[in-house]
Amino acid sequence: IFNRILAPYRQYSCGGGYPSVSLSTPLPGIPKPVFASVNGQEKYETKITTLENGLTVASQNKFGQFCTVGVLINSGSRHEAKYPSGIAHFLEKLAFSSTAQYGSKDEILLTLEKHGGICDCQTSRDTTMYAVSAEVKGLDTVVSLLSDAVLQPRLLDEEIEMARMAVRFELEDLNMRPDPEPLLTEMIHAAAFRGNTVGLPRFCPPQNLEKVDRTLLHTYLRSYYCPERMVLAGVGIEHEQLVACARKYLLGVTPVWGAGTPANVDKSVAQYTGGIIKVEKDMSDVSLGPTPIPELTHIMIGLESCSFLEDDFIPFAVLNMMMGGGGSFSAGGPGKGMFTRLYLNVLNRHHWMYNATSYHHSYEDSGLLCIHASADPRQVREMVEIITREFIQMSSVMELERAKTQLKSMLMMNLESRPVIFEDVGRQVLATGRRKLPHELCQLISSVTASDIRRVTTRMLRSKPAVAALGDLTELPSYDDIQAALSSKDGRLPRTYRLFR
Repeated sequence: IFNRILAPYRQYSCGGGYPSVSLSTPLPGIPKPVFASVNGQEKYETKITTLENGLTVASQNKFGQFCTVGVLINSGSRHEAKYPSGIAHFLEKLAFSSTAQYGSKDEILLTLEKHGGICDCQTSRDTTMYAVSAEVKGLDTVVSLLSDAVLQPRLLDEEIEMARMAVRFELEDLNMRPDPEPLLTEMIHAAAFRGNTVGLPRFCPPQNLEKVDRTLLHTYLRSYYCPERMVLAGVGIEHEQLVACARKYLLGVTPVWGAGTPANVDKSVAQYTGGIIKVEKDMSDVSLGPTPIPELTHIMIGLESCSFLEDDFIPFAVLNMMMGGGGSFSAGGPGKGMFTRLYLNVLNRHHWMYNATSYHHSYEDSGLLCIHASADPRQVREMVEIITREFIQMSSVMELERAKTQLKSMLMMNLESRPVIFEDVGRQVLATGRRKLPHELCQLISSVTASDIRRVTTRMLRSKPAVAALGDLTELPSYDDIQAALSSKDGRLPRTYRLFR
């Protein structure tokens, strides 16, 4: 057989010409190869099961010896309308403290350490997430621990006192840090959705620090920590295994605050109001040291976008990517967004601006697309006009294909990380009951056209602006002037004439 196969090559191996066999045809005498194949997308689909008590179990298999498992709850600062604000912030700090089964946080950490595990809890405006990453072999222990942490926390007085100290420290840090982005995000939400749902404080207001106690926490938990508002999500494990653990530890469990029908559940729909929130603050000593950051005034201007359940969500995401932006000290390089509008039109042309970045916040019933900019206090008026002009010019579709490609590449790169896949699975299933797979999202991004961008821009510009301003605001234009600029054709502020400066 070998002699037959090698015959055509002999002349070639001796250095006399090319082989007589074409590389595109199978070699004579060799059996036809059988290639391994995956049957469609079946192997990568997110599997979902709903248990008898209403709890949803969702999983995504992923090769590897570690898994990320967690409980996501439809509960956050937006649900605190009937309670003192700050409960979600306290619950985040109290997570994974002592429970019915574990005497202290150290005991929980030691248990996880045996399986190479770590735990974390994060709250946002609409979701609370308890997550554990550990070896697949420890799945039973992990789900048992999660069930205990979510449904059986002791909430001892000393733990609540420690959480109070942690919250107080975080509030002080928020006001002192050189990067004001978290504070501005809080302010823009309060201005855009004044006094309702996602406009309620994400961080505990200082006046509520002493109001939070075990009784108040139990009252809140009784309403919101119920199975039908929860998803147990896992990545890197077999679905049947996760469902079996969920039945064992999350079915028929009576929470420490007692069983009962949830009452006082806030079902308010976000009401976009627009408006302005100003905080006059001396920013001259924010970052002292050998190379101090100069005194800056920070402005964030936002307009209503859409809910993540709407079809326009993808065009808004592409629009946000087209705007892009960042700080004036970015190192640049491929994929850093140096061709986005806020770099090309703003930071590259106006050397005195320190920052111009676009953000898109989206929730189940509304959304907010905003631009954060910072500059010297004497140039605030000029900076505001540059931003209002960028809003008006958003409908031009320069660099649309680049933005779509960049959004797809960011999506695919982020979804290579197991904890990111976990959060994506959990949030999508909690919000919609199913999960759109990455290839579906990429198809939706690819199908965005120039007319979609123009349509969503026109829709957005119909809303009243939301404005957050922090720092020396002497040169800040009035809210009415900003609104007039966003209603004009060119985005320019009304001219003002002063006799004396």
